[in-house]
Amino acid sequence: MDTNTLIFLALLLPVLAMFGNMAFAKQDNLRDGFTFVCAVLTFGAVLGVLANLGNSTSQEIVLLEMLPGLQIALQVEPLGLMFALVASGLWIVTHIYGLGYMRGNNEKHHARFFACFSVAISAAIGIAFSANLLTLFLFYEVLTVSTYPLVAHKGTPEAIRGARTYLGVLIGTSIALFLTAIIWTYTLAGTLDFVPGGILQGKVEGLLVPILLGLFAFGIGKAALMPFHRWLPAAMVAPTPVSALLHAVAVVKAGVFTMLKVGVYTFGIDFLADTGASDWLMWIAAYTILASSIVAYQQDNLKRRLAYSTVSQLSYVTLGLALATQMGVMGGALQIAMHAMGKITLFMCAGAIYVATHKSNISQMKGLGRSMPFTYIAFLIGALSIIGLPPLGGSWSKWLLMVGAADADHQIMIGVLMASSLLSLSYLLPVVAQGFFSSSPDNPYNGIKEAPAFCYIPPVFTAIGCVILFLYAGTLVEFLTPMLGVPQ
Repeated sequence: MDTNTLIFLALLLPVLAMFGNMAFAKQDNLRDGFTFVCAVLTFGAVLGVLANLGNSTSQEIVLLEMLPGLQIALQVEPLGLMFALVASGLWIVTHIYGLGYMRGNNEKHHARFFACFSVAISAAIGIAFSANLLTLFLFYEVLTVSTYPLVAHKGTPEAIRGARTYLGVLIGTSIALFLTAIIWTYTLAGTLDFVPGGILQGKVEGLLVPILLGLFAFGIGKAALMPFHRWLPAAMVAPTPVSALLHAVAVVKAGVFTMLKVGVYTFGIDFLADTGASDWLMWIAAYTILASSIVAYQQDNLKRRLAYSTVSQLSYVTLGLALATQMGVMGGALQIAMHAMGKITLFMCAGAIYVATHKSNISQMKGLGRSMPFTYIAFLIGALSIIGLPPLGGSWSKWLLMVGAADADHQIMIGVLMASSLLSLSYLLPVVAQGFFSSSPDNPYNGIKEAPAFCYIPPVFTAIGCVILFLYAGTLVEFLTPMLGVPQ
């Protein structure tokens, strides 16, 4: 099948899944089976694009030209294709997990839930395949709007408040800052296309460069840089499959992916390095990494602890960009895939624990690991990958970021990354240690078993994925190398 057809299929199959959920709303098995088939076919379409293109760039598909240099258009390049593979591949896993969670926890409104979930996947793939900033912005906003009902799904006052915070921060930053930056870029360069090496060199200089970069950095609210991070912990009131979507499959990954795209294809790495325009952003990212890790350590609620961990780990990608070195950017790109696999494992484990016990605070989980060994071993593997220990995928992204920091002569950032690993160890491993080696006097978990199979098999699968990513990190680096402008 030709590449253009596969690109359209990858975008439209999730929309078809949305309509399927609406049409088969009362037929649970048919509805969920249809969505699963659409998820598999979507991943197959993205794999087809990979088979056709490898790590080359596709021809641009112009859907609508509004003004000269201002088009709604699609194009595939290595970084976007990697993001599309992550989003579509993990959709299959998350859908299976979502079935186990929603049924095991007796959640309501399944059709609406999975319909919105499907639209979010389509938006994520649209972001991945955007040929310019205008197209990306449109899909970015669709992603925000489609995930709002998911955050508010439970309908409780707490869920409504969390969803309002989620929507307010993301819409506010994107309209006030991100859109402003896009308009300014168009007036400067006359185009919004993603071009290797960037489009701004020679078009803007002096103090205006870091100001424009700041509008992008804080306007891309999904990247969760402090102080625009509150939406992420607020969204933890949502069901756990939504948390997995937010943290691993689509939303936050769309944020840091957009950050990298802007840095590499709008500004250009060499332009940022020559002007020093991203130096300030490096310090903001470092602060976010350490401050959110400290806050995570103080959280007893497991999902909130993981949420602040995500705020920290996302800023690795921003730090990689801000270092403005090839190895820093490559480390940031790898972090998108490595963090997705590790963090989705942790959130699915947290959801499995909740389904089995209806407990959400870590202090309530003493001795639970002995009753749920598969869940807790999967959590351990995901945690070690987030910490950055071999032989797990997260170790490679952290290593490349450290190399990038050394290349940029910012050795203090190596210390920041090492401190982050120690902090991650301090707030993630106690969850496992308490589960296996502590016990509660009243033995509340006698008779407790693993959650339903659809709740614990997916995190076991993604935990294995953390090991596979470690083994094939070199292949991924080779695949992504063209985005750096390095000859093959």
